[in-house]
Amino acid sequence: MSFGQGGPQSQWDPWKPQSQQQSWNSGNDGTPDWAALAEASEARNKRRRLLFIGGGALATVAIGTAVAVAVVSANGDSQASNQPNSQLPSTADIPSGSGPAPSFAPTSAPPPLDPKDFVDSKAKDKAPLSAEGLFPGTQLTMGETVYKKGPTADTSKCASAAQGTLPKVLDDNDCTRLLRVSYTKDGVSVTVGVAVFDNEAQATRAKLQADKKSVVSALKGGGVKDFCNAAICRSTTNSYGRYAYFTVAGFTNGKDVTTKDTAVFSTGDDLAEFTFRQIRRRGEAQASAAASE
Repeated sequence: MSFGQGGPQSQWDPWKPQSQQQSWNSGNDGTPDWAALAEASEARNKRRRLLFIGGGALATVAIGTAVAVAVVSANGDSQASNQPNSQLPSTADIPSGSGPAPSFAPTSAPPPLDPKDFVDSKAKDKAPLSAEGLFPGTQLTMGETVYKKGPTADTSKCASAAQGTLPKVLDDNDCTRLLRVSYTKDGVSVTVGVAVFDNEAQATRAKLQADKKSVVSALKGGGVKDFCNAAICRSTTNSYGRYAYFTVAGFTNGKDVTTKDTAVFSTGDDLAEFTFRQIRRRGEAQASAAASE
């Protein structure tokens, strides 16, 4: 039987290789049946799409299974994720990520310098010293009271500027200088005398040996009238470091001072307090300079 001459028509199988296909003729003229070929191609494409969809679903299932296996491996077993919180380790049992905190050797700042150390002895008390340096300016204000400054004096012969029993006290303790200054206000004048020694022990002895008759000589001039030469005046004695300081206060008109004359007492106390502050400031200034070196 010849092809295309009334014999049985061969079938096109889209899934068979080309070498195994039988010829596909539409009829006796030997031309292909194009409609049948189109239907076969459509059927083939449809099967491919189904295969792709099915393969994608299988891949998704495979990926999900791999993720599940990874989660189980990370937790140790499949039941770890279902354990209650009470079975989990406490925070204290979980090791921290950081190592032990660094330790440092204890340190301490050096103690501050004591200002008094710098006025206790000649060895440390090196700052310039003068009556004008201890008592600067032209007046002194203590609280609301203003005192007008008078003359100043400075001598290395301490006994020459003292009266009564004070010259002997100064000489016995090797006084090296005696600085003086006077202030006045409303008819009351006061003289301050600062005796300088080599060390604190000498100044302390001078203070203790002084008595009611140990008086620094009043200093007149520069607007301050002569006072406390014959009249009764009020005097004080004290010391700080290597300095002993004395005050004598009285009326410029020669009147005797009594216990009722509070203006004279307050004048002497103000100048004694100011003298103490000035000596202490001297120590503070030297201590501050030494600390910054």
